[in-house]
Amino acid sequence: MIGYITSDSTLIHAFRALPAGGTRRLDAITKRIFKMAPKLSDYILDGEAVSVRGELDRPISGIAMDSRRVVPGNLFFALPGLRADGSSFIDEAIARGAVAVVCSRLPMACPAKVTFIEVSEPRVLLARVAQRYFKFPDREMNVVGVTGTNGKTTVTHLLKHFLSSSERTGLLGTISYDLGTRTVPSFKTTPESLDIFGMLAQMRDSGCRHAVMEVSSHGIDQNRVLGMQFGVAIFTNLTRDHLDYHKTLEAYFEVKTRLFTGGVGRAPKAAAVNIDDPYGEKLAALLRREHPNVRVITFGEKDGADMRAEKLELGYKSTRFELVYDGQRVTIDSPLIGHYNVSNLLAAFAAVWALDRKPAELAGLLASFKGVAGRMERIEQGQSFNVLVDYAHTDDALRNALNMLRSVTPGRLLVVFGCGGNRDRTKRPLMVRAVQEYADHAFATADNPRSEGMTRIFEDMREGVMREDAITWIDDRRRAISLALDMARPGDCLLIAGKGHESYQEFGDTVIPFDDRQVVRELIGIKSLKEPRA
Repeated sequence: MIGYITSDSTLIHAFRALPAGGTRRLDAITKRIFKMAPKLSDYILDGEAVSVRGELDRPISGIAMDSRRVVPGNLFFALPGLRADGSSFIDEAIARGAVAVVCSRLPMACPAKVTFIEVSEPRVLLARVAQRYFKFPDREMNVVGVTGTNGKTTVTHLLKHFLSSSERTGLLGTISYDLGTRTVPSFKTTPESLDIFGMLAQMRDSGCRHAVMEVSSHGIDQNRVLGMQFGVAIFTNLTRDHLDYHKTLEAYFEVKTRLFTGGVGRAPKAAAVNIDDPYGEKLAALLRREHPNVRVITFGEKDGADMRAEKLELGYKSTRFELVYDGQRVTIDSPLIGHYNVSNLLAAFAAVWALDRKPAELAGLLASFKGVAGRMERIEQGQSFNVLVDYAHTDDALRNALNMLRSVTPGRLLVVFGCGGNRDRTKRPLMVRAVQEYADHAFATADNPRSEGMTRIFEDMREGVMREDAITWIDDRRRAISLALDMARPGDCLLIAGKGHESYQEFGDTVIPFDDRQVVRELIGIKSLKEPRA
């Protein structure tokens, strides 16, 4: 957890382990520390536990959900997981000094010195305890949650750019966590509730008045945002993704709707919904019919949208359109390219409007927006062709990206892409079809194969091949990028898709450094040395 209490804090020192056979002698200072320390009973209320062994009226030094990060005096949450059950690490947590454990099933032997709290759903209690422990930071800021298959990262960065012009704004997302006075690398799009509330508390204490965050379907379904008060919730779109987890699109959509209908504890004050998307249209109708207390602002290009885009001019390096809302027309000049970025801009403008800001006054800030790392990020190394790195890793995202690039590219469109291992296998042929629909030539390669063999990944992908002569199969991603650069000519565009901002590759249980952007720069530099000088 990214929290406050460090390993040398006075409270943790008071809980330090005793030598074998020793007894704790409490001096006046230590007694005072324990008296002022938070207690289990402050955070676990009557009726929340199935059973309790031990005392709830005992001090704790903090909360942990990773046994490796337990320090003396911690309350340890043994969470169920897809790969490992937290109950397997209870002994380690106790050995490190945990004084209380929350679990879904009591162990056969419960050490008398430790309080055990049995609950039916540990993640539900974790969210409630974390919110109480950090004193409800979500209630002291405007929290904006962005959900949808595509566009979450760009929308959150746009919102932060707009809102930061007047007040300090924090951000939690796929690329990084901006906590107000410091920024740390992201380790998960939507972290566990303990991390979320801990980071929101840091934002609050550093003076943030707003927090924008990406909210994944996994985060909703696994109660990571349970009980959080969202000022605005945004729905960008819903396409085929994460079906290895949700099984069906309807189930995937149902999880998304919980963010808007109170399924995570509270309905948001306002909802910004993309009605160009059929699922967004369905969501807007549902909210207006069954949740009249939620202010619904629709956005899109449809005539009925509350906030819409008209007179689009999609260029190679910029986008221009008219923003129409509430009887006003504002000309938007954006450095973000592509049709789908018009939707992302509308989402951001709809959200700031819901927060009682004036979109017309914020439009000029787009000139200073530097874009988002790994989202249509242009790599300029003096080459005579266009190279872009993008996070597109679904068939819909690839189709949108390539359709846009096809319309603005005078030469050929080349693509390097792959399909992740241990994920939804049914989308692999769909991704290949999407690429072959627009690309002149594609290089299929590795994209975080994890523990799945490239042979099977390629077999699944081959089912979508429509033009065998227009696709090259190469296991080594660096080699694939190198061959694509060799093929590119003046006027061509090369899209390297799937990993975006990521700086690693996952093979089995190993993570190795690999950044598409860095690899492109290195390879162009090496290849330029081989070109004859004029």
